This record gives sequence, C-alpha cells and structure tokens, in this order.
Amino acid sequence: MTKGMRLDRLDALAWLALLVVAVHVSAPAAGQEPAASPGAGGASASDTALDGQHGLAPALPLESDQNTDEAAAAGGLKTAMIDWFLKGGVFMWPLLACSIVGVGLTFERWYTLSRARINTRRFMDHLLGALRDQGVDGALEICTRTRGPIAAILHSGLMRADKGPDAVAKAIESAGVIEMSFLQRSLIWLASIAAIAPLLGFLGTVSGMIHAFDAIAAADQVSAKVVASGISEALITTEAGLCIAIPIQTAHNWFVTQIDKFITEMEEASVEVVDTLVDLEHQRAAPRARA
Repeated sequence: MTKGMRLDRLDALAWLALLVVAVHVSAPAAGQEPAASPGAGGASASDTALDGQHGLAPALPLESDQNTDEAAAAGGLKTAMIDWFLKGGVFMWPLLACSIVGVGLTFERWYTLSRARINTRRFMDHLLGALRDQGVDGALEICTRTRGPIAAILHSGLMRADKGPDAVAKAIESAGVIEMSFLQRSLIWLASIAAIAPLLGFLGTVSGMIHAFDAIAAADQVSAKVVASGISEALITTEAGLCIAIPIQTAHNWFVTQIDKFITEMEEASVEVVDTLVDLEHQRAAPRARA
C-alpha cells in the first residue's frame, strides 16, 4: 500500500471522527424544546440553555401535582354520583334508605354468625370427654367457656341431666328454638329489602315514563331532548333497584345456608350428648343390677 493511499485513508477517518463528534455535540441542542417566556413558564431562556449545556434532565412532576390530580378525579366521581342520584327522581330516596338498612343488617348478621361459628368437632370431643371423666359439672364448665348456639343449647340440656335423658332432650329442643330465632333475626328484613328494592325501581320507571309522555304532550316538536330526562329517570331507578336487590338477596341466601349448617350441627351434638348420658346411666345401673 502506497503512502498516498494511507494518507487518504487517514484523512477519511479523521473527517468521519469529526462528523461523529459534531453529531454528539449537536444532539442535546436538537432535543431541547423551545424556551418559554419568563412570565409564562416561571424560568428564563438563559436558565433553560444552562440546563441544556450541563445535561440536566427535565424536572419530574411533583408528588403534590399527582395528589391534586387524584383529588380532582375523586371529586369528579363524587359529583357524577350525585348527578346520577338526582337524575333518578324522588324514588331514589327510598332506594337509598333500603341500601343503607340492607348494608347495615348484612354486616350485623355476618358479624353475629361469624362469632357463633366454632370448631364443633373439637368442642364435642372435649365435652364428651369431660362428661365421661368429670361428670356433668365438667361438661357444664366447658359449655360455659364456649360461645355459640351449640354450647348454649347443650348447657341448657345438661342443667337437667339429673332428671334423665328425656328431660335433657326436651330442654335441648326448647333452647334450640330460642337459638334458632336469634340466628334468623333480621333475615326477614333482608328478604323484604331484596323484594321491595326492584319494585321501587320499577315504580320509578313508570314515573319516568309518565314524565316523558307529559313532555311529549307539552312540546310542539318532539325531539330526543324532550323525552331524555324522563327516560333517564326510568332507567336509573331500575338500575338502582337491581343493584340493591342482587347483593342483598345473595347475602340473604348465604346466611340461610350458614344457619342450616348450624341446625344440622346442633341436632348432631344433641344426639351425641343424649346418647352419652344414656350410656353413662346404663353403666351406673349395671353394678346395681348385679348387686
């Protein structure tokens, strides 16, 4: 390779290096946005140029700005809900009352049934073991320390253990009726709300359609805007009634299922206790018969 060809190649490499350097130097300036006026953006053009020279990154949004946006979104949702409620007309107020009462009763029943739930099998093992080893007094102490309807009805039955198994069975049956009424309390109100809420929604639908036809009769020219408010009222009340009835009915059905489980467990527990008492009575009577 001749010396001239080497010089030409070196010159080409030098020009290429200069071009790369020029591109890198001009890249930050080309990526900058036009500087805003001091009055509009709060920063001067010289400050923007200085930031570009030092390679400073653009300022990130402040956390206070994000909180402001979230607060604005929450306020917009609240306003939309209020507007939706007011568009539903006068029947939205009884629907609101139904929703408040239904939610309150649902939480009350859920808390009550959750507190009443125990591990029935473990409780019965301890109770029957105490009844065989320590007698009725030991079993009564376990029932006293245990919450729930099962312990309550067995406690009532064991209180009459000295009168025989038949008296125990009758006492358990009587206490079971009382505990059943306690477990089923408020369920009739939940069922009533689940049935009444859709009817109130349908009544609001009829009211909205009446308003729509009244608007048509009073208008010289019929348009969509004339009947829009009445139809909106009709649809909103129906929607509200169904939104209330569906979860309330679901909760009611779940509560009924849980109460049925309680009834089954109470019946099984009472049979086990009565059978154990009968076995103990036979064991005490056997030595006497041999004597």
